[in-house]
Amino acid sequence: MSYRSLVIVACAAVVLTTTHSAAQSSDPFAPTASQDPAVIDQIWQKAVSKYDAPRAKILQDVDQANAAGPFRADWESLKGYKVPDWYSDAKFGIFIHWGVYSVPAFGSEWYPRMMYVPGSAEYKHHLATYGTQDKFGYKDFIPKFTAQNYDPAAWAKLFKDSGAKYVVPVFEHHDGFQMYDSALSDWTAVKMGPHRDLWGDLAKAVRAEGLHLGASSHRVEHNFFMGVGRAIRSDVNDPQNASLYGPAHNWLEAGWGISLANDFTYVSPGWTHDWLARSAEIVEKYHPDVMYFDWWIGQASVRADLARFTAFYYNTSTKNGGPVGVINYKDYAMERNSAVLDIERGQLGDIRPTKWQTDTSISNRSWGYIENDNFKSPESIVQVLVDVVSKNANLLLNVGPKSDGTIPEQAQQILREIGGWLRINGDAIYGSKPWRVFGEGPTKVAEGSFHEAELGRQIAV
Repeated sequence: MSYRSLVIVACAAVVLTTTHSAAQSSDPFAPTASQDPAVIDQIWQKAVSKYDAPRAKILQDVDQANAAGPFRADWESLKGYKVPDWYSDAKFGIFIHWGVYSVPAFGSEWYPRMMYVPGSAEYKHHLATYGTQDKFGYKDFIPKFTAQNYDPAAWAKLFKDSGAKYVVPVFEHHDGFQMYDSALSDWTAVKMGPHRDLWGDLAKAVRAEGLHLGASSHRVEHNFFMGVGRAIRSDVNDPQNASLYGPAHNWLEAGWGISLANDFTYVSPGWTHDWLARSAEIVEKYHPDVMYFDWWIGQASVRADLARFTAFYYNTSTKNGGPVGVINYKDYAMERNSAVLDIERGQLGDIRPTKWQTDTSISNRSWGYIENDNFKSPESIVQVLVDVVSKNANLLLNVGPKSDGTIPEQAQQILREIGGWLRINGDAIYGSKPWRVFGEGPTKVAEGSFHEAELGRQIAV
């Protein structure tokens, strides 16, 4: 191609970009799904650039800790990890899904995404209840999230009475709103909504009851979570909201049951570095004994920074004076000996020599609070606990509080009944080790994640 031709092409590209930008500025809610993902990512990076300096400082802390060791940021080193005794002995923990999504209290904790998907129940509900997504977007629920009746001491006492030994609140879910005091974001519970460090307060209360604190981060999935909002007229398209909704890429998912190696979603190094910094910030500020991650840390573009975080967390946890930390991962996201496998809403069919965990919710339809949910019976939860403990696992049981900060009374009662059973039978659970066989009889469970219904555990009360 001649120099003159190159100039013409370049000028045409500038005209197209300028035209698109002009159209976007005149109508900030217009769909942007066809935009270059690199451009979309740059809009997000610009929106969060005010935090470049503190982010860089945390990333420097990560690399300095890893240089000092003993763990290196590679899987050969990380596979030498050993699960701490307290976690192996604990057997039972509490998971908490609480956030802005508890305000609409409809569908599930995926409401932030599904409200932008035409035809979905959440989309129809949102139009009928709040109006169009350009006039009332997910961000507009934040002022309604007040947590006015939140009592972390009462929560901690309830969890203690349930027989749980560790508590794992979701510090940030896929929606991108942080439930803690972060120096890397404007969109936090301290700076808006409740104007309170919700999980910082719970951390103090949980530890005062002698329980271990964990932290769950679902931040990495936010890379694509709000991307559906770009396909319709909505506030997701507005660059002014990019620091919350962004980058909001199109999710080129691998498909159900297919390895994340086949996920080709656009992921920038800027995104994985931000994820690493946010995860490390939680470690530095709150010193959790457990870090729980959802499935997308296994996405190929995340793997290098996942190794950096894992080494940092293990190295830092021992330097803080405690035992080495615990990381929960899904599927094949991590080297099998480098952390603790978690099976979501499902079980394994036999004893696993290395420690594992299953997680499920006390409610059947959602992890977060929704109206008119139904609940498992205490008996069915105890049955799951006994089964997984016999196979070398822990049970992490979720509760979904209401937006005002109260735990549904039905959920509280179920937790108390589980606690009553454990007070009588706890000697057979806590500190136990799997035997040569886990049970008797011909009954076999459906193995793997999301087989809960097949296990017959979806018993409503």
